Amino acid sequence: MNHIQSHASSVTARCKRFTRYLISNSRVQGSIQRTIRNAVLTCGYSNRFDRSGTLQARAHQGLTPSRLRVARGVAAAIGIALSMQSTAVGVGSIEPIQSVFELADKQLTEKQEYCHDLIAFKESSNNRYAVNGSHHGYYQGRSRALIGAPDDYQFYWYWHYVQHRYGITQYDEPNYCKALHHLRVKGWQ
Repeated sequence: MNHIQSHASSVTARCKRFTRYLISNSRVQGSIQRTIRNAVLTCGYSNRFDRSGTLQARAHQGLTPSRLRVARGVAAAIGIALSMQSTAVGVGSIEPIQSVFELADKQLTEKQEYCHDLIAFKESSNNRYAVNGSHHGYYQGRSRALIGAPDDYQFYWYWHYVQHRYGITQYDEPNYCKALHHLRVKGWQ
């Protein structure tokens, strides 16, 4: 038992030394620092296991716990602790996006979202199936691929179209306000 306890203590000490080394020598930001915090937590977990007697538990009479089995248990505990997220960074949703307006809300700044929504309303009255001669969809694009296309396809089709034709903003998004200005100058809306 003493050997197992000393092994767990040495693993904990190495973990703490490595964590201190990372913290003192790194200039990292964000998620890597969260990983470092998780590593610190992991060292604490192995201490708790050691204190609570998990690693000191006696085997049934006649059985001796192998070092490999104990090491696997410690590795599993460390792995689980490292995979736990301490913040809501990875929190997402599996709910499908229902419309181009939800996409715009998630992808664009407020100013560009306003211009985007106004273009979609002026072009098609927010009707994804709108047809005007050879122009189709929310944005009245002249592409047969837009006939009955899903909202996300139409959104990204128009995203690339506006980005190519009217440029991008300082936030690397298409300049929908320039596109809206073009519609007004031409008298199309």
